[in-house]
Amino acid sequence: MLFLVKLFPEITIKSRAVRRRLVRLLRKNIRSVLQAFEDQLRVSGEWDVIEVEIDSAADGPEVLDRLRHIPGIAAILEVRKYPLPDFEGMLELALEHYGERLRGKTFAVRCKRSGRHAFRSVDVEAFVGAGLKRLTESAGVDLGAPDVLVPLEIRHEEFHVVLHRRPGLGGFPLGGQGSALSLISGGFDSAVSSFLTMRRGLQTHFCFFNLEGDTHRNLEGDNLEGDTHRRNRNLEGDTHRRNLGRVGRDTHCLAVRELALYLWMKYHASHRVKFVTVPFEDVVREILEKVENSQMGVVLKRMMLRAADRIAAEVGAEALVTGESVAQVSSQTLTNLSVIDSVADNLVLRPLATTDKQQIIDLARAIGTEEFSRHIPEYCAVISNKPTTKARPGRIEREESRFDFAVLDAALVNASVQLITEIVFDESGGDEDARADEIAVTSEPGPEDIVIDIRHESEQGARSSALREAAGGRLLRIPFYRLRGDFEKLDRSPRYLLYCERGMISRLHAAHLMDAGFDNVAVLEL
Repeated sequence: MLFLVKLFPEITIKSRAVRRRLVRLLRKNIRSVLQAFEDQLRVSGEWDVIEVEIDSAADGPEVLDRLRHIPGIAAILEVRKYPLPDFEGMLELALEHYGERLRGKTFAVRCKRSGRHAFRSVDVEAFVGAGLKRLTESAGVDLGAPDVLVPLEIRHEEFHVVLHRRPGLGGFPLGGQGSALSLISGGFDSAVSSFLTMRRGLQTHFCFFNLEGDTHRNLEGDNLEGDTHRRNRNLEGDTHRRNLGRVGRDTHCLAVRELALYLWMKYHASHRVKFVTVPFEDVVREILEKVENSQMGVVLKRMMLRAADRIAAEVGAEALVTGESVAQVSSQTLTNLSVIDSVADNLVLRPLATTDKQQIIDLARAIGTEEFSRHIPEYCAVISNKPTTKARPGRIEREESRFDFAVLDAALVNASVQLITEIVFDESGGDEDARADEIAVTSEPGPEDIVIDIRHESEQGARSSALREAAGGRLLRIPFYRLRGDFEKLDRSPRYLLYCERGMISRLHAAHLMDAGFDNVAVLEL
């Protein structure tokens, strides 16, 4: 099976040197994402298109799905490739692949051509179009708004019949525009802003400020990412979930790790990514005790940016990314954002600066993070009865003069910096290798085992037939974001095998359920 990968248009307008560099990088990223198929995969192309050929047609849908989520790709064409025939041969091949599709439909032939030939593209279109009209039961040619397009491509001495065209992610190849550190809370805003920087070609690391201390359990306010916060009321129309309790690990931390892992696997798997957790509860406590009420939100964000600056240097990031949108909450006025940014040495990127909340949620739905964020409890840092919307630098500096910066230093000393692939066993209370050994992994379910497909609904089409066959009819579908609550209601007798595409989120949840006391859980790998 052959796919033609079309470049994002902004790549094609770069200088020759930059374009070649980006194409090489994209080709490398494609190989990295598709390394599971390495033995049967060929990736080639130097300038305007990249060819991805896979020997097994059965693996084609999964290869296509992965290609659609690689930054830098505008479109993916599934094609059949032949040596360049004469016009009669072109008509014969077009008739073979499109004859039945044209029954009762209007159509138009479109031909793209590169190389030197004795004919023009319009000559091919006219000849093949006339032949298809004569030899099929079509409703005729309609060059303006046809029911069916018959796309053909001639590349030097090769002839391609395009069977399907599917949109890609767009953007620039990952790693082509530097790296950034995204301050992620798990809410809609920080997830979407992280995705947008990935799409733009920025290698995006994650930083999570853990505010989960008793100090602010019932408090409310803004957080740096711009996600919605409320106390006993609904400010933005999103459902607020509190008192979810803890099962083994901190539920909020688990949910944020899961979200970051999803974003990495879906859109960023070609590059290594760091996940940083900063214990910020003592910083919050210090702010609550030392800073005047109306100034606390701005001060907290300045502390976060100071910390993020130092972490960015450690992970090699060149910019900070937040999910803030202008005027979404009180701390996000232009005046306040300017005061907040003044403490950062790095550039602060805000991809959502002019985006409204509904647009953000719609984009979260499109990229698959809506359900993650909707089910993540939002813990708030500080509450201001009348938060300032016009912070003055002098006033903020006086408030911060009472803050003990040794508390901030201690938080950074205790920060956890990991590769995102290592977070499955984080905070497990034991040696990582020993923890990995505790989680049973199998490729063949036993006769009494029940398989649980925990993938997001949008991913459940891939390999579904193989999964059903392996499960032997004992298959449940419970998306990861509902797993913990639903698992507690299941019969405790059988063993449950968790399945996800790459085995990482299933391992994360298996470890979490084991911490909660369930010993009847394992991981299925196909």
